[in-house]
Amino acid sequence: MSSLEPVECFATQPMSALQPRKIVPPIYFFLALIAIVGLHKYFPVAQMLEPPISFAGAGLIALGIAIAAWAARAFGKAGTPVVPFHQSTSLVTGGLYRYTRNPMYLGMVFVLVGAAILFGSVNAWAPIPLFVWIIHSQFIRPEELFLEGIFGDEFLAYKKNVRRWI
Repeated sequence: MSSLEPVECFATQPMSALQPRKIVPPIYFFLALIAIVGLHKYFPVAQMLEPPISFAGAGLIALGIAIAAWAARAFGKAGTPVVPFHQSTSLVTGGLYRYTRNPMYLGMVFVLVGAAILFGSVNAWAPIPLFVWIIHSQFIRPEELFLEGIFGDEFLAYKKNVRRWI
């Protein structure tokens, strides 16, 4: 059997868990970012961090963008699609993928955390756990099933040795 043939685990999964999503992760990311800005600006609760300490958030934003871009570039070099649930042609395990199975999502979370630090208000943090939950439940878990179906033991070995987040 070639590594691109579907395996039995697809038969046991609901089709909705393996179908392409209409709303892709960057949309959720931008909605969370807009929520962070909106909560900070229109519904301020309390200021936790003030400048110059809050400026550290800009560094985390830059790091998050770099991580996500580097990870996406690795997919491009491998010739496999970045869009979730499109037929993967190779399992990317090098570079940042040696340390985390989801560096693109991790980069997005770093940007959101950086924005919350930059704004410094307590309520700017509220959208972040919701974003992480959506990404974890709607993308990461189904993607892992999808990749297991495509790459089988190769993905299981990778999953065993590399953490989901960090």
